[in-house]
Amino acid sequence: MYEPIRTKSVHTPTGDADFPHRSRGEELDIQLAGHLAALLAVTDELGLGPAGDRIAEQVARLRGAPPARHAALTDTAPTSLHRRAHALAGRALVVAASRADTTAAILSAQRMDAHSEALASTADAAPSERLVGAH
Repeated sequence: MYEPIRTKSVHTPTGDADFPHRSRGEELDIQLAGHLAALLAVTDELGLGPAGDRIAEQVARLRGAPPARHAALTDTAPTSLHRRAHALAGRALVVAASRADTTAAILSAQRMDAHSEALASTADAAPSERLVGAH
């Protein structure tokens, strides 16, 4: 009644595929390097040289080559940059923890703390600036 299927399913994995396979660890390293590279760009824009150097070291370790660095300055407010950097450091922390990369996790947590402090000091300064401007 029914004719048997004579060809292999397209969903059956083959052992000799033409594309490279990466391990989960390699994929996480690529992800972590990407988050840290984005954090590096924002850190450089904020002008935080020593912090940027530490991040660049980790990106170089993960990628096997130093990252390209440039200070592509925009007119973005520092508060917005600190928020973006905090979010990027948080993403890097999650991936570093998943990868069990202690060095990158510590660096990411330190950057989160630094950007949180910067945001808090900006929030504390804003009301007093409003009062000064009101007089």
